[in-house]
Amino acid sequence: MIHKTAIIDTNAKISQNVTIGPYSVIGSNVEIGNGTVIQSHVNITGNTKIGANNKIYPFVSIGNDPQDLKFKGEETSLEIGDNNKIREYVTINPGTESGGGKTKVGNNCLFMVSSHIAHDCIVGDNVILANNVPLGGHAHVDDNAIIGGNSAVQQFTRVGKFAMIGGMCGVVRDVIPYSIAHGNRSILQGLNLIGLRRNNIPNKEILSLSEAYKIIFKNENLTENLSNLSNDLRKNELVSEVVNFIEKDKKRPICTPFSK
Repeated sequence: MIHKTAIIDTNAKISQNVTIGPYSVIGSNVEIGNGTVIQSHVNITGNTKIGANNKIYPFVSIGNDPQDLKFKGEETSLEIGDNNKIREYVTINPGTESGGGKTKVGNNCLFMVSSHIAHDCIVGDNVILANNVPLGGHAHVDDNAIIGGNSAVQQFTRVGKFAMIGGMCGVVRDVIPYSIAHGNRSILQGLNLIGLRRNNIPNKEILSLSEAYKIIFKNENLTENLSNLSNDLRKNELVSEVVNFIEKDKKRPICTPFSK
């Protein structure tokens, strides 16, 4: 069902069973997948591709120009997957030329009221951004991460799988997978044990990760601590994920229990 007051460019690609509510505006280079519901007063523009069965609430802005002074109107894009819930006043921007040209959002995410996904961000599957959470440009948020209300993620920051960040937290350092971080400036508080158990991770695997965590964050010398991990611990999939995350971008500061 498409409401008679909706404005849809004739070149837009609208799949079957799409609902578009009153006064929503859909631009010429927009693609919308089957079963997606767009409520009233939504603006979707730019080179934007939205998958199937998403639900987009009133006053959302998707695909408008990045909030980057270097952006000069070059051709960039935004891709959003399937089964996402995008609540009121959310804004999602496309990429920039200097950032690879694409912003990408996965599947089954929940973006609560007034959250923001900036240019060139990569957001995985099953991610939750609570109310008023902005992701700065080029941020990467991996699968199943949860970021609490009024927290802000600085540009270029990485948040690993299953990480949980508390509310009102300034995330200025990369947060390792499976961890919990909170504080005025993010401080590592331990592992996200509840999240791991909810996702049916075996206790044996969690115990190995806990042992590795104690070694990696024994002190501030992460390089030396990583070298002290046994081969048996490194074979653990969860531990391997954390080690690879830390070693992938050695220029980025890592959130630790000693962060200030």
